[in-house]
Amino acid sequence: MDKLVLFNESNLNSLINKRPDESKFGEHITIIPKPTDIYEQLKNLDVQYIIFGIPEDVGVFANLGKSGTSKAWDACLKVLLNIQSNAFTHAHKVLILGHLDFSEELKMLSQLDQANPKDLQKSRKLVKQIDIHVAQLISTIVKSGKTPIVVGGGHNNAYGNIKGTSLALKKPINVINFDAHSDFRAEEGRHSGNGFSYAYSEGFLKKYFIFGLHENYTSAAIFKQLENNSHIDFNTFEALEIRKEVKFKTEINRALQFINSKPYGIELDCDAIQNTPSSAMSPSGFSVSKTRMFLNAVAQSKHAMYLHLCEAAPTPETEAQVGKLLTYLITDFIRAHANT
Repeated sequence: MDKLVLFNESNLNSLINKRPDESKFGEHITIIPKPTDIYEQLKNLDVQYIIFGIPEDVGVFANLGKSGTSKAWDACLKVLLNIQSNAFTHAHKVLILGHLDFSEELKMLSQLDQANPKDLQKSRKLVKQIDIHVAQLISTIVKSGKTPIVVGGGHNNAYGNIKGTSLALKKPINVINFDAHSDFRAEEGRHSGNGFSYAYSEGFLKKYFIFGLHENYTSAAIFKQLENNSHIDFNTFEALEIRKEVKFKTEINRALQFINSKPYGIELDCDAIQNTPSSAMSPSGFSVSKTRMFLNAVAQSKHAMYLHLCEAAPTPETEAQVGKLLTYLITDFIRAHANT
């Protein structure tokens, strides 16, 4: 875990804004005291949720997307640590672990031309290296009996989440993905659009439900592939929210029936949330309230093994709002999952 940079007391103190008569979330979280024997420390600490960041946008670049997802982790921390600590936010159950440092890969990426096919292949090789570190850290956390909450980066990191969880449990897992896109594209070299197809073909992913696909951005070939695979199910945003052919809560229950027979991961792509600064920001999508309702529902199971919040791409102007959004989603997950 040579890429892991631990969150420390100095980091914490620099980010918390203390107020008289208030108790901030960051004042009650746990941090790892020393950089050795991470697994043993996690296993023995009295916490349940291990939050860490993946500040990278290599996978987004490799998928011809817009960069910026590397900024989400810092935006989230600034807000999360300063919300209130009370009976609803469960700060005492949380450990802020730190982040995986891919600054070297981002420096290499800055020298590549997205329009050059050779450079694009180089970026996809970098994603493959990132996969190794993500899978290793996720596996360590899950093996320790804790629940990872992963913030930032592109949706390429779904692969590492799925592989790491699967290796820790020694069996394939299911996944529910709240997303405008299937990310089940061709295995053409790793990027943010094919994390699930790689995980499926390599036997780490068993059943896969995509919640809220956008019909305008899913090819006929992908729809055919999804429809012909009994291990995959989906609904579309248009069927749910525009044509009202199916009901939101009914579809959540149908999705859970599909995946809840075994451990599953929760993937939440911020591209699916209306007007959220992200790598593929859209004027049409689920409201933040609907997104929070979805997450609250799917987190209420002992089979929910991790949460991944990805593709948010804050700018200096939108950093506070993105941080608030990610913080709401983290605390919604913990609230719903804590009593399972």
